[in-house]
Amino acid sequence: MRKYRTSYPVSWRVMDVAEAAFASVWPRGGGKYTPYLMLAPAILLVGTLAVGLLYIGDASLRTLDRTTFLFSDYWTLENYQRAFTESFTLTIVWRSLLGAVIVTVATLIFAFPYAYVMVRTSNQFVRKFLLIALFLPFFIGQVVRAYGWLIILGSEGFVNDALGLVGVDPIRLLFNYYAVLFGLVQYMLPFGVLMLAPAMTAIPEEIEAAAGSLGANWLRTMWHVVIPMAKPGIIGAGLVVLTLSLTDFATPAILGGGSQDFIANAIYDQFFRTSDQGFGSSLTIILIAIGSMAVGFVFMVFGAGTLALGGDRK
Repeated sequence: MRKYRTSYPVSWRVMDVAEAAFASVWPRGGGKYTPYLMLAPAILLVGTLAVGLLYIGDASLRTLDRTTFLFSDYWTLENYQRAFTESFTLTIVWRSLLGAVIVTVATLIFAFPYAYVMVRTSNQFVRKFLLIALFLPFFIGQVVRAYGWLIILGSEGFVNDALGLVGVDPIRLLFNYYAVLFGLVQYMLPFGVLMLAPAMTAIPEEIEAAAGSLGANWLRTMWHVVIPMAKPGIIGAGLVVLTLSLTDFATPAILGGGSQDFIANAIYDQFFRTSDQGFGSSLTIILIAIGSMAVGFVFMVFGAGTLALGGDRK
């Protein structure tokens, strides 16, 4: 201990004062309210989101006067009636929901073997390569990747150039529904693998060896042992991919070329192009409702998977 208090840096004394002040109002060890204090930032963020949703819900019940560009002072369901009667809205909703389901199934089909090989391989080089290939897309960004596919799949892109070498005329690979689905699967694949890998790691290799010793071949072992035991990870990955695909904006906008919009693109158009925030807010509420019902259906039929956080997993 130093002889003079002035020998200590000022910052130390400031911290001592702050610690003494905190100790005077908060008991040692934090007390029973410590977990709630740690939850305060998350509660603040969720509360902010809830307030924003209240404003959106209020705006969805007000119509836009095209002559004055002012919103009505009264509530009405006109925006929702318009959303459920106009054909383009129903088309976009159906396209978004169908696309999210297709992307989820395709992503799980590709992510499962990727995660299995990454977890089970004994070759360190292969494992590191798969890990690098998995995390590398996160450093690029979705918009950059989508523009990269424009270069690769364009009429003068790499794929059409390769087809031209064998005498095939250029094929339109962009600005259609299949291009959007392809781009979404490529974007969602790392998320699916990241959700599946922990579930794969939790399956002991000895169980697969035991199934093989009892006469099961590799295919039967995968179908009857590995996949059922990996069900929580499959469900968790499916939920994450489904919700991200349903609400995606960049990929349909870039690879769809404006002709294959999802709900998020329609919401953007209403807010920033037509300035009809009331109708855009109603589409937002509809998107939230569709996503919530889809997730609730999965919970009811398949359980919550790894998202149950140790709870009851069906």
